[in-house]
Amino acid sequence: MLHFKTVTLCDKTWVDEIVRAENCRSADYNFGNIYIWDKYYRQLICRYGDRMLTKLRYEGKPAFAFPIGSGPLRPAIEALREFVAARRCPLLLYGVTEEHRALLEREYPGAFSYEEDIENADYIYSAERLSSYAGKALHGKKNHCNRFEAEHDWSFVPLTRELIPACLDMLAVWDEENAARLDPSVVFEHDAILRALAAYERLSLEGGVLFADGKVVGFSLGEMCSDDCFDVHFEKAEGSINGAYPMVCRELTRMLTVKHPSLRYMNREDDMGLESLQRSKLSYKPEYLLTKYSARWING
Repeated sequence: MLHFKTVTLCDKTWVDEIVRAENCRSADYNFGNIYIWDKYYRQLICRYGDRMLTKLRYEGKPAFAFPIGSGPLRPAIEALREFVAARRCPLLLYGVTEEHRALLEREYPGAFSYEEDIENADYIYSAERLSSYAGKALHGKKNHCNRFEAEHDWSFVPLTRELIPACLDMLAVWDEENAARLDPSVVFEHDAILRALAAYERLSLEGGVLFADGKVVGFSLGEMCSDDCFDVHFEKAEGSINGAYPMVCRELTRMLTVKHPSLRYMNREDDMGLESLQRSKLSYKPEYLLTKYSARWING
């Protein structure tokens, strides 16, 4: 019988081991995202051999993330089938990438139906392009950065414990100035940021802080989600300062490419189906969208 539990910092070691074995660019599976969004998603986890099973909250019925890791997939799927059968519920899997779908089809040909989960597709960018804004398509971003650099005495430094209070002060101002236009769910993002910063070192997060004229005007943080991809969990900047957002994106990418020579891609996560967020993410010209599916067991 499977025993799912609430995620705690004590789980990081074994979850990281499984995430490294999976080596997926998706933002869904790294430990930091699971932990910091716990208040919103309430994901429960369980180790099953060399795979991680993740139980999701979905319309009052059991649902699961794809069981990532290494080793045979079939025993993990069979354990989930037994779990839902005892509750007379269908087996539903979410966050299924193209690679995961191929694995499911190899083990269970025709047993699952698939539906593309458009709102949860991750935007994947070239780290090289974000670090320079080279090319005609990103010329506007480059111009904004040039203006910012010309108008401000600026610096971009690694995010450390000592800088967190100043980032929280900036976040409070950002929340107040943007409250009227934001989706109500932003309150959960605020909680997730607080949770991330509170356990910043223990979560092995990496980030940077943008200063302009001695004042914090932006910050960003995340974690490596695969050998060649960094997952940006949060990016905040003062929208009233021209070029602040493109600067944070560019400078974080530059900092990370120096620290991680294998870095090739930046995952700036999904747009949650919000049109304004979609426009923003598209303006940085993604290399591709990482497609995800929901999979439903239809056999037997």
